[in-house]
Amino acid sequence: MIKRTDRLNSLLQEVIAEVIMREIRNPKISPLLAVKKVGITKDLHHAKVYISMLGSDFEKKQTLQALKSAAGFISVQAAKKVIMKYF
Repeated sequence: MIKRTDRLNSLLQEVIAEVIMREIRNPKISPLLAVKKVGITKDLHHAKVYISMLGSDFEKKQTLQALKSAAGFISVQAAKKVIMKYF
């Protein structure tokens, strides 16, 4: 039997990847980026998003910095697509 958190992890992985690729218009974000895993806590209050990307160290650093600055936007857009008590 699949746990609820496992289903949410999978759903959030897809939604966050879609938001990053389709809704963020920052040229600093590498197009060679993949959301590899999402780990949500049991109380559903926090999640860690693991990404993988190709490119030089400078491109990776630039992409990571751009994603951190867009974290609020990503969260809001993903929350619009996934209905949860906490997001």
